[in-house]
Amino acid sequence: MSPQRLVILALLLYIAWRLVRSLIRDTITKKAKELHQKEADAENARVQDTLMEDPVCHTLIPQHQAICLRHNGKKYYFCSDSCCDKFTGEPGGKE
Repeated sequence: MSPQRLVILALLLYIAWRLVRSLIRDTITKKAKELHQKEADAENARVQDTLMEDPVCHTLIPQHQAICLRHNGKKYYFCSDSCCDKFTGEPGGKE
């Protein structure tokens, strides 16, 4: 093989290597961005929980952790069973 052919072959191999490397890098970057976006979406979903105020002790508690009671057509949220009992006037609660 002549030296000119070797140089041309080396140049073509270099160009092919650069193309493959850029394709792999773009794929990895795209997957990393998708993963980051999924994590950000999950974080936003967790952050958007609403804080509710307990009407008895005025403690703020996330809505998904609160004890919910429907009383006279209205929903009330409590931090504990004892606050719920105090609100309803049941014997388990102390006023």
